[in-house]
Amino acid sequence: MAEDCGHDCGNCSQGSCADRKAPNLRVEPNKDSKIKKVIAIVSGKGGVGKSLVTSLLACKMQKMGYRSAILDADITGPSIPESFGESDKRADVVEGQDLLQPVVTESGVQLMSMNFLLQNENDPVVWRGPVISGAVKQFWTDVVWKDVDFMFVDMPPGTGDVPLTVFQSLPIDGIIVVSSPQQLVRVIVEKAVKMANMMNIPILGLIENMSYVKCPDCSKEIYVFGKSNIEGIAKNFNLPVLARIPMRPETSAHVDSGDIENLEVPELEEAAEVIKKLL
Repeated sequence: MAEDCGHDCGNCSQGSCADRKAPNLRVEPNKDSKIKKVIAIVSGKGGVGKSLVTSLLACKMQKMGYRSAILDADITGPSIPESFGESDKRADVVEGQDLLQPVVTESGVQLMSMNFLLQNENDPVVWRGPVISGAVKQFWTDVVWKDVDFMFVDMPPGTGDVPLTVFQSLPIDGIIVVSSPQQLVRVIVEKAVKMANMMNIPILGLIENMSYVKCPDCSKEIYVFGKSNIEGIAKNFNLPVLARIPMRPETSAHVDSGDIENLEVPELEEAAEVIKKLL
């Protein structure tokens, strides 16, 4: 509806407001890219392990014989390169074209992150929202993604400019919402779920990170952050819980050493099966 709408649809030259379609803001990848399915990993707040889950899912699908890629949409706080031990790499320009090649990891996962474009990985990106959103779109349009079965988009926290840009501009086939057990997260998860519903983006399910610690002696689950309410949230929105990932010392060790590709997380089996069915 236009700002100067007089609400007189019968005499309006543009017809009824109800009959007008919203503008299509979808952008196409470049002609040399081939991407089959795009999955956004979202959360309403930071610090819940969204980038960890993104990396683990990409590695999981790669190990299953699919070709994975990660578009790191967290422009001001990228952590994907460090997890894969690729923080010293820089994206190469495609010869004779104004396009970039993604960094390819040891196992073959294709990555694009803001850190691959900075002279120094510790340099801050001090940009306003529209510029950040433009950079995310360029990661889609100006990077040559080769034969990708599943692209995982690591979203920044919240429901602001970048999530809106990704949902409107990219052909998102589904989202996975990441949470942690704290009660505060309930409201944040609901915001992310409701935003996806507003944008008509299918939600594949919920993944809870830092769900518990397993006692090494008796295998009892210890709820460091209190008893989880993920099942209740999932029931409210009629969504499946795809995984509850515990806290393990080896997780931090693998991530800190840039060796996430060799980290085994059996709890992600169900999530991988759901993702596989998208093809």
